Amino acid sequence: MNILVFGKDGQLGKAFKALFDSQSIPNNIAIEYVGRAECDLSDTNVLGNLLLKTRPDLIINASAYTAVDKAESDMEMTFAINARAPELMAQYAAEHGATFLHYSTDYVFDGSKSGWYVESDERNPLGVYGKSKAAGEIAVEEAFANSASGQFAIFRTSWVYGAGGNFIRTMLRLAKERDELKVVHDQQGVPTSADWLAKVSLALVLDSQCQIKSFASGIYHAIPTGEATWHGLACMAVQAALDAGIALKVKPESIKPILAAEYPLPAPRPTNSRMTNAKLRLALADGLSDTSNSYNQTQNEPNFPAWEDMVQQYVAQLAKEGLI
Repeated sequence: MNILVFGKDGQLGKAFKALFDSQSIPNNIAIEYVGRAECDLSDTNVLGNLLLKTRPDLIINASAYTAVDKAESDMEMTFAINARAPELMAQYAAEHGATFLHYSTDYVFDGSKSGWYVESDERNPLGVYGKSKAAGEIAVEEAFANSASGQFAIFRTSWVYGAGGNFIRTMLRLAKERDELKVVHDQQGVPTSADWLAKVSLALVLDSQCQIKSFASGIYHAIPTGEATWHGLACMAVQAALDAGIALKVKPESIKPILAAEYPLPAPRPTNSRMTNAKLRLALADGLSDTSNSYNQTQNEPNFPAWEDMVQQYVAQLAKEGLI
């Protein structure tokens, strides 16, 4: 079996490599990791040739154009990477009976819903980034619409952090440099660990022998338990760093909550990014007849821990590695 992972230089791509490296992968499974240096996703010919050359049975698209504000003035490239590239990957998977994993975002919603978003809620993105990701979702669905083979999962997630630059690491860096921080508190979402996201993704598609399982194709919201604001996340991260013995100028109580309107950015953001993970929970529970599955130890609550617990563990690990 051949596995092709796009986006090897990003947080999620690195998480997949770390996860596969930690497992006992059978000798008959080949895993190839692709980044910008190996494949320009905006070049359809290069991408198409790579797919035909590698002949993947499982395609993991962890790549994306994620510069939300820059996307407003770089629409062509944003759509090329976030919409056209996954469309080609999906078309290949549908035509060759492969499995395709793609990652999307809470930004496909406008944030006007008062409750938690479910997978079937109407897309209504506000900015170019969200519109490109919504177009990518639709393209993937359409590629498989008339296909008798292949399967796909679109994992919508939010506020991802992992190995690389992210909101948490930015806040901790600023907390060492400044006496006060101002952080938006009127936008809600769910912080998501890239490591956890990789694990829960593979739990849906691979069995204990690292073989592809059958699952219901469609969109799944892949986020842990709970909800947060950017301000709440910053406070949690700072407190976790202090608990780990890191000296910071800023304490949680000196992080000032502000309105998003007080911190204007080029791209609009959804006010409410909360998504329910009930569908993915159910899919994992239904698919776990094999309790020895190395990618999913249990079908109970530990699969979807509270975001606070994962952030604390993440910050503690950063401190241990001297990355704060």
